[in-house]
Amino acid sequence: MLKSVRVHIGQMSAIVPESLSFCFGVMTSGTELEGARLMMDIIPLKAICRDCEEAFNVQNYEFLCPRCGSRNIETIAGQDLSIVEMEVE
Repeated sequence: MLKSVRVHIGQMSAIVPESLSFCFGVMTSGTELEGARLMMDIIPLKAICRDCEEAFNVQNYEFLCPRCGSRNIETIAGQDLSIVEMEVE
């Protein structure tokens, strides 16, 4: 029996946590999975500057290096959705 699921939701993944929680409840209702908990961790949007190699958290979706001011950056975290843990009985 499934007791809980933990997911990582990237800040820029286009997933709305409240909607995911609602859908999880609807999908598990009336099944053997009913009562399982959905735990969500929001992963901040992180980037690295390709010019000066500074790694930083992107604030307010401003893709600008705080060290050198470059816009030549690459996002390295905060865009994905992944299941990281499931607890079963």
